Amino acid sequence: MVCLVQFFQSTVLHFSRSKKFTRGKRKNGFSLVEILIVVGIMGLLVSLVGPSALRQFQTSKTKAAEIQIEQIRSALDLFLLDVGRYPDASEGLEILISNNQDLFGWNGPYLRDGKLPLDPWGRSYNYKLDSGSKVRLESLGADGLPGGEGNSRDITS
Repeated sequence: MVCLVQFFQSTVLHFSRSKKFTRGKRKNGFSLVEILIVVGIMGLLVSLVGPSALRQFQTSKTKAAEIQIEQIRSALDLFLLDVGRYPDASEGLEILISNNQDLFGWNGPYLRDGKLPLDPWGRSYNYKLDSGSKVRLESLGADGLPGGEGNSRDITS
């Protein structure tokens, strides 16, 4: 085995002017051992940095959902100022982008680009209006199920 390593370190295949493979003393290029060392170091770096990068990516999705919920809440507040009430359950959030019912005072669309944003996981936000005119916006998090912890927790406002 040691002889093979020494062989690959001392000689490499290279083209001569006649375009044929020749063996000679090392001039240019990398030996197999050098390439394997570099690949090993790169693999080690990826295994150390990869998990923390994925954690940051998931945390950024949660923060993006919180920001979008606040934007929708601001649009709901503008709707309240114009119409005098929050949208009911039958109207939902769609009333923020189109006035299909010819509501008096509607001055929308209240959301940028005239469309409802999806949460960072590709699902629509849940909208509920409680009996006391209390608005609740919710994203079910990464797992799409109620409850959860960490990145799978529900994001509500």
